[in-house]
Amino acid sequence: MKPLLGLCRVIDAINDRIGRIIMWLVLAAVLVSAINAVVRKAFSVSSNAYLELQWYLFAAVFLLGAGYTLLKNEHVRIDFVAGRLTRRTQVWVDVLGILIFLLPLCVWVVVQSWPVFMQSYVSGEVSSNAGGLIRWPAYLLLPAGFVLLALQAISELIKRIAWLRGLGPDPAAVVRERSAEERLVDDLRREAERSASK
Repeated sequence: MKPLLGLCRVIDAINDRIGRIIMWLVLAAVLVSAINAVVRKAFSVSSNAYLELQWYLFAAVFLLGAGYTLLKNEHVRIDFVAGRLTRRTQVWVDVLGILIFLLPLCVWVVVQSWPVFMQSYVSGEVSSNAGGLIRWPAYLLLPAGFVLLALQAISELIKRIAWLRGLGPDPAAVVRERSAEERLVDDLRREAERSASK
């Protein structure tokens, strides 16, 4: 199990690094969008390339960030149901969900999207919009994102099986740093309590 947990650390490090890099794509998408809007309104100049670049950046954030989201245990859950289960049952639900739904879906999407990417790459497909971008980078995001998600799913599966066997820590027990908003709320509460006590 130790070599598999070592593999988990490698996969986790890859998705963590990619996740931290693609966070900057959000800023890039906002800047491209803002510049495009200002140029269009101020100078009556528009560019399909910039509009498509926004879409590419947006797609990259969501597709390449899926593995990072799974790593940070921030994906959508039905806590109303899961919260009523024992921790062991929750982990078994995760294991079965990964094996029955997530991994097969990832494999299917990669198998279906790879030929589309290859065809676009080989043909040099370009957007049908005037001044549009080449299409293959957008098509590559789909298999790349689902490969990263599948790798993270394998890592999460290994960590959950290790926990069930008593060989690893609880994979959902992530030490989470308090956000700036949470710290601000605490500061405001303390300030309100000080004001009320005077």
